[in-house]
Amino acid sequence: MRILRYAAALVAVLGLVTLTAWALSWPFEKAVSLAPVIVVGGLAAVGLVLLWGKVALSSLRESRHPRRVLAYWVLGLGLLVLLTVLGVKLPNEGG
Repeated sequence: MRILRYAAALVAVLGLVTLTAWALSWPFEKAVSLAPVIVVGGLAAVGLVLLWGKVALSSLRESRHPRRVLAYWVLGLGLLVLLTVLGVKLPNEGG
């Protein structure tokens, strides 16, 4: 059973390192040397997604109108994605 866990962890780390090397156009050797940083960063990102997902789900359950709140979330995220795809640049406060 322990061997299976080690093999699964090795596959996950190699997949994460390969994905990072491909996404950032790095040589594979550079990504392998930064594997501990990549793994810790990936785990931190997964932890944040789980934490904020739990907070959002709790907030949704406690609201009086959960369907309306969910519709507003979907509308806001859809608008954000649409503006990003269209390339809309928002003005900076300082410049």
